[in-house]
Amino acid sequence: MIDVNEFKQDVQRFLKIDYAVNLDIAKTYQKYNAISKAVMIRIIDNWNKTCEVYSKNKQSHYFSAEFLMGRALGNNLMNLGIYEDIKKALDDMNIDINDVEEIEEDAGIGNGGLGRLAACSMDSAATKNLPVTGYGIRYSYGLFKQSFKDGFQVESADNWLKYGDPWSIRCDEDIVTVDFSDYSVKAVPYDTPIIGYGTKNINKLRLFKAEPINEFDFNAFNNQKYKKSVEEKNNADNISRVLYPNDSTDTGKILRLRQQYFFTCAALKDIIKKFKKYHGSDFKLFSKYNAIQLNDTHPVSAIPEFIRILTNEEGIDFEDAWNVTVNTFSYTNHTIMREALEEWDTKLYKNLLPEVYSIIKKIDSRLIKKLQSAQYGYDKINSMRIIYNGKIKMAYLAIYGSHNTNGVAEIHTSILKNRELKDWNELYSKRFLNITNGIAPRRWIVLCNRELSSFITELLKSDSWITNLPLLKNLEKYADDEQVLNRFLNIKRIKKVQLSQYIKIHENIDINPDSIFDIQAKRLHEYKRQLLNAFAILDLYYRIKENPEINIVPRTFIFGAKAAPGYVRAKAIIKYINEIAKLINNDSSINGKIKVVFIQNYGVSYGEKLFPAADISEQISTAGKEASGTGNMKLMLNGSPTIGTYDGANVEIAQEAGMENNFIFGARFEELEKIKKSYDSKEYYNTVPGLKRVVNTLIDGTFDDDDTGIFEDLYNSLLESTKTDKADNYFVLKDFEDYRNTQCRVNKAYKDRMSWARKCWINIANSGKFSSDRSIKEYADEIWHIHPHKW
Repeated sequence: MIDVNEFKQDVQRFLKIDYAVNLDIAKTYQKYNAISKAVMIRIIDNWNKTCEVYSKNKQSHYFSAEFLMGRALGNNLMNLGIYEDIKKALDDMNIDINDVEEIEEDAGIGNGGLGRLAACSMDSAATKNLPVTGYGIRYSYGLFKQSFKDGFQVESADNWLKYGDPWSIRCDEDIVTVDFSDYSVKAVPYDTPIIGYGTKNINKLRLFKAEPINEFDFNAFNNQKYKKSVEEKNNADNISRVLYPNDSTDTGKILRLRQQYFFTCAALKDIIKKFKKYHGSDFKLFSKYNAIQLNDTHPVSAIPEFIRILTNEEGIDFEDAWNVTVNTFSYTNHTIMREALEEWDTKLYKNLLPEVYSIIKKIDSRLIKKLQSAQYGYDKINSMRIIYNGKIKMAYLAIYGSHNTNGVAEIHTSILKNRELKDWNELYSKRFLNITNGIAPRRWIVLCNRELSSFITELLKSDSWITNLPLLKNLEKYADDEQVLNRFLNIKRIKKVQLSQYIKIHENIDINPDSIFDIQAKRLHEYKRQLLNAFAILDLYYRIKENPEINIVPRTFIFGAKAAPGYVRAKAIIKYINEIAKLINNDSSINGKIKVVFIQNYGVSYGEKLFPAADISEQISTAGKEASGTGNMKLMLNGSPTIGTYDGANVEIAQEAGMENNFIFGARFEELEKIKKSYDSKEYYNTVPGLKRVVNTLIDGTFDDDDTGIFEDLYNSLLESTKTDKADNYFVLKDFEDYRNTQCRVNKAYKDRMSWARKCWINIANSGKFSSDRSIKEYADEIWHIHPHKW
């Protein structure tokens, strides 16, 4: 319970203290900050108590380069169980809580599924009372803010801190120093509370900001060397300035390496300091009290850095340090894509981090001896070495230096064990396991779809499903209840109307809430095949033009995606889709049968509007390329059948909810493996009806790429092989016809409203497996060996 009158007084006090304004003239962002601080002062005691309890027991430390947290206020109020109380208090103060929530910026410390998984994991750990602390970087700016100009993606700074950050606390007492070969910086921790649902426990996300040892060189300034006077500050600021800086040159690569080492070094020093405080200096006990999870390869420098600290600073023998390290660390692999199996030029490590590099060389030598003792041949040893041919293979370092490596979906883990990391699995078969990803039900249905959440609670006569998602299975008994299904359809339309209004405000585009909302919202990458979706849309448009009486349910295709600034081909796909949208949306002759919308600046908050409103969930990555996906789970939970390949978590979604309640298409991984060497994309280009017509729009003048040549490059990537890539590397042309036919099945199925509602309902009822509460418990039980602690 909360004292509403005290809360209102605190809000007004913070407005006066921070901004010298009264409530009646305060701006919305000022109200947001004051409200957030009024909540913060009510949780500090619980937060401190939780930290005290956790410190005495074994803890897990989650290292991640990104945490895609989303907005904090609404989620925190919900998890604290005071949302309605605060809403009423704000109503009394003539403050619209929706306006206040909307002014909050998404925290710019994450980008894609990897970062959102980290955020969901933190939410679930707190909710399950598990002692887990997140470690990362407090970026001053996020990836970027996306807008479109003439259909092209335009990037601008994501200044998520422009209104301040009322949810974090600077902890100067825990500042540590991080040393590079050329200069040193301070790592300043900022702590953010992670509030669990229905518990007094409050976990911690600790993010480090880089600051200079010396803020300002007065003598240089006095000698009128103005740039030099702030050079040290600028060097430090750059480390934590931007999430994923462009690394197309060595300068960018060095900055990325600095970032990775900066936060892992700082985090390790922080953990070691606490270990010594509470448990003494016997590092043989370290893994008894600490587990460290590496979320992909970005934090893998922690392994040699930990050994460096133990051997160089704590005086521990290398072999003893190695054993402590292996027993402490574990590694999550998120994808088989090249960028996840990260490699670094040895010269960069050697020049920037010479002591760490020397440790990696020792680890590599140790591995060679182990492989030789196991009678491995010369070629096989070279293929498994951590340092080889001028490269450091970070995934190999992670596997060798940890006691567990996990994939994030059943099929993904199988591919890792049987193909990508087959040699490692044969060497360390007991180290490999699967933990299928999950999502936090609190944010992804309770917060973003209150209407559906309330209905589920009404039907189940309890809200315990919110922390025990498999209880949704009990909804199956209503799968043929027309009254229930009609109420579900009414809720779905409410969410579609809400999204339509939001898109009108933010994109200035009118969309029809009675059309099928076909949504593909995720990172823009060739393997995710937004291009396949675009080709199918254009083909449908041409078929409507040829046959205006074609019997289809009106459909709105909604895309949301950012392309990395240096990823030219991904940016070309965005431009191409926007060109298609311009053609279709301005053609009145098709009577609004289809519409295409590419929303700008897709992120967590936009996703909270998109997922509850979706009718169909596009999960069409090339089979074998998508590790898991979590967007597919969010859409499933909100009642959207999947149209997708048999890949990633789609496999398990189809297993849980039934193939008949989803729309699986396309070549499977095993087939693609067999044909990839002999695959000829031109065969499909020349023989599949309608395919050549849409592909040729890339070069025949139908669409304008402003003479950049990016459309021609897309065209060539589909039909012409190069030294490094085969034509149509992601099998867009091969899967086109099956995808088109499956979309026709979607159209037909949607017309039978009760049958369609039943598919949606069965998906909701069988989404229980995909809770991050389940996945975090598996990490806790099978990898970290930690236990819940309450007070």
